[in-house]
Amino acid sequence: MTLTMKMSKHWTLGLAAACAALMAAAPVQADDALKAAIASPHRTPAYVLRDAARHPYETLTFFGIKPNYTVVELSPGGGWYTEILAPYLRDKGQLILAGDDPASEIAYFQRSAARMKDKLAALPAVYDRAQVTVFSAGGSKLDYAKPGSADLVLTFRNVHNWIGAGEEKTQAVFKSAFTALKPGGTFGVVEHRRPASVKQDEKAESGYVHQAYVIRMAENAGFKLAASSEVNANPKDTADHEGGVWSLPPTYGLKDKDRAKFEAIGESDRMTLKFVKP
Repeated sequence: MTLTMKMSKHWTLGLAAACAALMAAAPVQADDALKAAIASPHRTPAYVLRDAARHPYETLTFFGIKPNYTVVELSPGGGWYTEILAPYLRDKGQLILAGDDPASEIAYFQRSAARMKDKLAALPAVYDRAQVTVFSAGGSKLDYAKPGSADLVLTFRNVHNWIGAGEEKTQAVFKSAFTALKPGGTFGVVEHRRPASVKQDEKAESGYVHQAYVIRMAENAGFKLAASSEVNANPKDTADHEGGVWSLPPTYGLKDKDRAKFEAIGESDRMTLKFVKP
């Protein structure tokens, strides 16, 4: 080997080592806008207390959210994540809240839709640009976003509710998310996790769902499982409680019965799954 070749080899190896060191030392780019949304004073104080158990920053960054995205939140419920998503997406992106039907014949859905309407109207500086559409897992309201328009579809702790409508309709919900997304878009799912060793109750009345079931539903709809995260895992949760998942905080469905035990367990063990539309 000539001197020139040796010098070239040493220079190349040195450059590679320097680049590797630089990449290792480079900090991961923090999403300051997302942190600001999570820290915003408009959030409900009781919701903020749940941050330690629900890890909103880690969860949303795992799903790859960006401030210029069009994001659909399926079944936003009381708006726990809505309070974070709305200010984060307000200036550059679009939040679509696919919630309960105010014209439903079921009083619960009417009240839920009314509460969300009042919530948004009470703080226009945060919510005025959020788009409200209707989503019904058990019905035909699955056109909550234009086909191929969304970068990200999110749902938090809702799959067990869909299962009650039957597998065919549950599959239709997963397919609707696939339809709403752009190619390359992400479907992010957080759900209470039932141990694989425990038989799944047919209608998920316990609130817990097998992770394999969620993956199967998503893959049958056309998704590919891109990644899973244990950020919302809780190994203390045995998922076999009287009263199901609602015995745990923050619901404490059994009131004072075994409250100290459930408080020590904390919120449920949850799967956090990232699916991608090819």
